[in-house]
Amino acid sequence: MISQQYKYQSVYLRLAIGSAYLWEVADRLGLLGAHGQPHVGWGDWQHFLNYSKQVMAFLPVSFIPFLSVLATLGEATFGILLIIGLFTRFAAIGSGILSFCFAVSMAISFGIDSPLGYSVFTLSAASFLLAGIPNYKWSIDAWRSLRSLNNQLADYQQNAILN
Repeated sequence: MISQQYKYQSVYLRLAIGSAYLWEVADRLGLLGAHGQPHVGWGDWQHFLNYSKQVMAFLPVSFIPFLSVLATLGEATFGILLIIGLFTRFAAIGSGILSFCFAVSMAISFGIDSPLGYSVFTLSAASFLLAGIPNYKWSIDAWRSLRSLNNQLADYQQNAILN
């Protein structure tokens, strides 16, 4: 049964992808420390925006702030949803699309070695793989499905008693 076969792997994928997104969001918001400190990539929004301008150099510069905010909101939303397991399929598809767009942008601006070296295509593929898993163990989605199933069973039993 496929839903049982990948139950632990789906938890690992959810946590790995979700925590990576939240880490990057925290970095660009300065929550990990200032720019230049150990283990800090951007350290603030301006350094992230400068990097975004490089990644999306093929677009008009006026698009960059909006797309940077959109990407950050997407990463924060997908990160939280994947970790808690709520709307997991939606979050995984969104993650796959977002990371694929990032990978293509990196390839256009820096060459194909950049998204391959940073495993961005791998992140996208893993996200789409996660979206294809039918059930998500240890998730709010699983709890909601179980609750719905219990309600359906109770309704069925009630109807059986009345008939």
